[in-house]
Amino acid sequence: MVTTEEQLAELYGEPLASSITKEVDEVTDWHRRFLDVAPFVVVATAGPEGLDCSPRGDPAPVARVLDPHTIALPDRRGNNRLDTLRNIVRDPRVALLFLIPGIGETIRVNGTAVVTTDEELRETFTHAGKVPTSVIVVTVERVYHQCSKAVVRSGLWDPEAQVPRASLPTTGQLLETLTGGETDAAAYDAAYPERLRATLY
Repeated sequence: MVTTEEQLAELYGEPLASSITKEVDEVTDWHRRFLDVAPFVVVATAGPEGLDCSPRGDPAPVARVLDPHTIALPDRRGNNRLDTLRNIVRDPRVALLFLIPGIGETIRVNGTAVVTTDEELRETFTHAGKVPTSVIVVTVERVYHQCSKAVVRSGLWDPEAQVPRASLPTTGQLLETLTGGETDAAAYDAAYPERLRATLY
């Protein structure tokens, strides 16, 4: 078992100089060009119960750069578990991973966040006539441009790597199993497309 930083250093050696240079403490104009076209972000948070990682998506930009040290992310309609928001109000640390379709590089942002119901800010995120209930405002501490190796290895944007949806269990089938048959898989799955359309925003 590897249990110390010294052991890790012995195993892997020194980091590439460029990987150190690429980490900065603000959203530069260069980073903003990426974030302005990113429609998808994964938000990592921490709370007393443990860690959480939540996907968020919107027409680009999924999060708005307010200034070099501030990013705002609308909290769109969801399942009301509120895992991300509950964590933020108890532990403000957040990490964001932005992805752009067709682009190998990702942008990582670490910082702290607050949840706000500021009406003026919320209204700027109106979409399809719906105003988000709250907005996550992130104070940026570190920004890192991640190279494309992981995306290239995974073939993430390669059409030939796409997995047919029909080859995997449906949400209805999962719920039917988890509820011991109380959920009707066929009925749940048949109703889902309309439910998704009606509750997207």
